[in-house]
Amino acid sequence: MSFLVLEVVFMIIIKDCFLRPAGGTAVKCARSASAAWGSAAWGLPVHVTGLITKIYVRQKRKMSFRKVNIIILVLAVALFLLVLHHNFLGLSSLLKNEVSDSGIVGLQPIDFVPNIPRHVVDGRQEEIPVVIAASEDRLGGAIAAINSIQHNTRSSVIFYIVTLNGTADHLRSWLSSSTLKSIRYKIVNFDTKLLEGKVKEDPDQGESIKPLTFARFYLPILVPSAKKAIYMDDDVIVQGDILALYNTPLKPGHAAAFSEDCDSTSTKVVIRGAGNQYNYIGYLDYKKERIRKLSMKASTCSFNPGVFVANLTEWKRQNITNQLEKWMKLNVEEGLYSRTLAGSITTPPLLIVFYQQHSTIDPMWNVRHLGSSAGKRYSPQFVKAAKLLHWNGHFKPWGRTASYTDVWEKWYIPDPTGKFSLIRRHTEISNIK
Repeated sequence: MSFLVLEVVFMIIIKDCFLRPAGGTAVKCARSASAAWGSAAWGLPVHVTGLITKIYVRQKRKMSFRKVNIIILVLAVALFLLVLHHNFLGLSSLLKNEVSDSGIVGLQPIDFVPNIPRHVVDGRQEEIPVVIAASEDRLGGAIAAINSIQHNTRSSVIFYIVTLNGTADHLRSWLSSSTLKSIRYKIVNFDTKLLEGKVKEDPDQGESIKPLTFARFYLPILVPSAKKAIYMDDDVIVQGDILALYNTPLKPGHAAAFSEDCDSTSTKVVIRGAGNQYNYIGYLDYKKERIRKLSMKASTCSFNPGVFVANLTEWKRQNITNQLEKWMKLNVEEGLYSRTLAGSITTPPLLIVFYQQHSTIDPMWNVRHLGSSAGKRYSPQFVKAAKLLHWNGHFKPWGRTASYTDVWEKWYIPDPTGKFSLIRRHTEISNIK
């Protein structure tokens, strides 16, 4: 055969065997090859042509099996790469979630327990983030508060416990006790460098040197993925279902809901030498021009920042944290707070930023001033009905003397390390000896 004939033969074979759409078979291919050889043989004996055709069919079948094996191998490799890619994306997402809290210097997650069984009422139920600051000298208070919340709700709660590096190990060992094994929590380190240039050191204001009291200013950073969160001090006991507090309605444009002093059952408390504790003049120095320019009425009812519900979406939209830091810095420079500060040093900037721009929570969710005196200011029936008891003031329930310590001790869990102990128990033991 001439080269031209061979070229024609191979073109026919290529067309019918390799360019045929999927579904073409080796038999069809063989028939085309046979016809091509037959036409091109030009006088070759039939048995020779048939022999060539048989050899070609055998080789073609071998090639078909080889092609199938190659296709299977390629598909297996592709499947493996897809699985690997999916797992890599999942790992990347997990790592992103774990480090998301460290978007700002000074707020870094230390510990996270995400797989503990949780109480679930409804599969569609929203998880409730509760933020509590836990300092070493008040750690027992935070433990009691967490314990009371956990045992009085069937909702899914996750605790964001803000502390300092030196307290983390102590806190972790306490949380691992049998009573608290069912809680979900995240320990977040608070770096005091965040407060540089924002806090005025004043020996008359003890709280000014306690950095954790300012953790409430950084809620969107502490709980970056949540749309809503609850903040509460460590000197509280929760007797109601925290879900009710979480569901507090906030008006449009309001980033937080507080308990106002004028509407509280524990209002109009005057602390000797500390000014009036239920209006703005008790917290801000109205002699300062910058305060007067704000046109805030001095008689405006104040609110307590020890317990509040925050709309974090609105908080971020309004840059509440930046606004609070601004007034902290201005106070350092100009001394804008009242010299006879009626309460926490965190209250004045909050009063300014949230002036006539906050919603209210049910007063029974912040029954306070239990720590303003050692005596009992409320009836046992009222204390029992309260949803949340707040020992704000100098007389803490873990101290030497306080009111309704029996209610608080119901939720207190002794420190397994022995580092924290109730002061009054030490006093009672000493008196017995």
